[in-house]
Amino acid sequence: MNPDPQSNVKYSGLSGNEMYCIAMLGYSPGNIIIGNSVFAMGFVRGLGSNIRTMVGGEVSQITNMINEGRKLSLQRFNDEITQGNCSGASGVTSELIMHPGNIEFLTVGSGMHRNDNAGGSFTTSADGQELFCQWDAGYQPINFVFGNVAYSIGVGKGLMGGLRQLAKGEVKQYSDIFNKTRGLALDRIIDEARAVNANSVVGIRTTILPVTTSEIHEMAMVGTASYNEQIANVASVVGGVTTSDMTAEETWNMAKLGYAPLKLVLGTSVYSLGLLGGITAGFKNLVKGEISELTNMIYGAREQSIAKLKEQAEEIGADDVLGIKTYIYDIGSGLIEFLAIGTAVKKVDGLSTRSEQIPPQAIIRDKDTFINSTLFSIASDLQNPQR
Repeated sequence: MNPDPQSNVKYSGLSGNEMYCIAMLGYSPGNIIIGNSVFAMGFVRGLGSNIRTMVGGEVSQITNMINEGRKLSLQRFNDEITQGNCSGASGVTSELIMHPGNIEFLTVGSGMHRNDNAGGSFTTSADGQELFCQWDAGYQPINFVFGNVAYSIGVGKGLMGGLRQLAKGEVKQYSDIFNKTRGLALDRIIDEARAVNANSVVGIRTTILPVTTSEIHEMAMVGTASYNEQIANVASVVGGVTTSDMTAEETWNMAKLGYAPLKLVLGTSVYSLGLLGGITAGFKNLVKGEISELTNMIYGAREQSIAKLKEQAEEIGADDVLGIKTYIYDIGSGLIEFLAIGTAVKKVDGLSTRSEQIPPQAIIRDKDTFINSTLFSIASDLQNPQR
């Protein structure tokens, strides 16, 4: 539970820089806020998910369980906001913590009080510094939102793609599965934004982590559903809600240059080196030098993933795709996934920021003032028993 909401002493997770930034927006710090829910995986759901993984794609039983757990945790978090008479909460996170046989869904954030008691309450994934940058770029926060999908390649799809693995190149069956499932997480965060009458989701953070077994993973996207009057016309091009994984500072800088985010774009390609290529590369590992088969495959896979981003951006009339990042995942059986992700943007007439410059306090990075060196000390003692 939170400390006494009537107490004059506040227990906040906000840093000094964040406090400065929210003060510029007319807020003062409240107490740290926590909501949680603990679920048992359960034999029935576990059995159901095992059957589903034989087919591949989304494991709806796990998706729904995680969704329910996150929502219960967030509901209790919102209840504490009301109990603490807060005007909102910043830096909201939604975590999964694995306990033996159980999963804890944990929501944490820092409460805030509006100094003039005007306006409604909001929740945002942005910390105090990010909140200032987004607000100054015209994005009024409404709600912390998330979208998730639990997925598996599946034994069934593995059998379908088995013959393809004998030849090097893209395994389209797998690529299709991953593109579809990753798209579901984005669709769901957009649906949550629409439900609160937002026209944008900013500051999206994407995480992938194993759930229940190494065969099942969850992709989760969290961000802030916001409303920006300046991009209303642009939002209509993408179904009423724009999405972006640009940082808050990038969002401000792009708004200053007159660019608005349109859509978070993702491209996935699953590649196999192939039986013959694998044998050839294996021999080359015995001697020094470039493994041309791997070089060419990885280069081609990255190009294919980025080409999918380009295709999505062209469909919505974007001018550029910014902040492209690429990731490689070993998904077993000689297969590697290449994921490219970025934000498609478009130049908008009349778009600008409220301020001419971002204040230094909004971009200064906080330094760690607590460093746990216990593990290093233990290792040193083991190596030097006489000390």
